[in-house]
Amino acid sequence: MKNLVCIVAISLCTLVFIPCKAQEMKPVQFGVIGGLNISNLYTTDAISNVIAGFNAGAFVRASITNTIALEPELYVSTKGASITYNSIIINGTANFNLTYLEMPLICIINITRLVNVQVGPYVSYLLDGKVKNVANINLFNFEQNINANDYNRVDAGVVVGAGLDVGAVTMGLRYNLGLTKVGKTKSLFGTSYTIPDASNAVLNFYVAVGLR
Repeated sequence: MKNLVCIVAISLCTLVFIPCKAQEMKPVQFGVIGGLNISNLYTTDAISNVIAGFNAGAFVRASITNTIALEPELYVSTKGASITYNSIIINGTANFNLTYLEMPLICIINITRLVNVQVGPYVSYLLDGKVKNVANINLFNFEQNINANDYNRVDAGVVVGAGLDVGAVTMGLRYNLGLTKVGKTKSLFGTSYTIPDASNAVLNFYVAVGLR
């Protein structure tokens, strides 16, 4: 999956060299952005199911050429997943709810006056991490023993997407793929473990409104 995202990102960047119809360069624009997150945690150790969340914040869009703009954004974003595990001794479901302060740096490439494609990196800082666990045997109290300090505070990854510009409003779809592990690696009786041993992945439907 990560290789696929890299291929898509490279392909989108090559669009910079495709001749496009000249467009009027816009000044620096400020605005608000928000939307619906469909998030998951990619792990090979258990079955992971998506959960719904949101993101909300602000952006600044600065035109570099008539077709290319850079857009730093800053917003609160909720992520996580519902992970089902099953072993000989114990089985259950853990619902991970993570809240990040996220800052993407998006390169926006205008294909036409209405349609654009987007690619860029993001970095985020974990504000809060909660988990609710339901298991057949309560060997470990997730709710009391796992908190934000048990996760890696910094997450980073890539963003690819596309948008539709209608006046000062942009509606779009993005895919955010984390390239770092969510959980910290710890050791118990000489054995290393990570909870959750997974990376963030988010499908985001968003609306951005330019205010100036």
